[in-house]
Amino acid sequence: MISHISGKIRSKKDLSIILDLNGLCYEVLVPPVIMKSLDKAKREDGTITLVTFHYYQMEPSKAVPVLVGFLNEIEKEFFEQFIKVSGVGPKAACKALSLPFSVIAEAIDKGDASLLKTLPGIGDQKAREIIAKLQGKVGKFGLIQDRSISGGAAGGKEDMKEEALSVLLQLQYKKAEAIAMIDKAMQRNTKIATCEDMLNEVYKGQGSGVQGPR
Repeated sequence: MISHISGKIRSKKDLSIILDLNGLCYEVLVPPVIMKSLDKAKREDGTITLVTFHYYQMEPSKAVPVLVGFLNEIEKEFFEQFIKVSGVGPKAACKALSLPFSVIAEAIDKGDASLLKTLPGIGDQKAREIIAKLQGKVGKFGLIQDRSISGGAAGGKEDMKEEALSVLLQLQYKKAEAIAMIDKAMQRNTKIATCEDMLNEVYKGQGSGVQGPR
């Protein structure tokens, strides 16, 4: 299973790039919103590293390996949540993710079908299915500073706080700010039991206008 891939971008298409790994070239699908950030993610030598979702597309008499590329683990995690919706396969999800992930996550959390319908390939019925499946489960992705580190259950309150702090620091919040956000979340909801719950509560506490790092 290919989890990361590094190389130089040889060419771009609408939804994919050709990545040159010292003469060995791979085609990698890339969501439109990430495609816009690829040049900024290049190193000085022109190489780029992508976190990849690797799957096999089943066709008559063969299975075709496909890579989908992301700039970090949390983008990949959001993608994996998105494809849990019935009828939204990896290719359809890749095409649909044309807006910042934080914007899409916020629309899901608020039940904003109108915004979701603006995504390529997502009609009214599919927008409602996305909300039904994912509402209340993607709050932490609304904290992504695009407008990584799955939050799992921790053994205790302090471990849970440290795990949530680690995620917020990766999302480019300052340490003091992140600690304050976590403390306020725990004051509002004393029943928080996991890092995932913690991050969702932090997101709710930020309201509709999530503030970026200062």
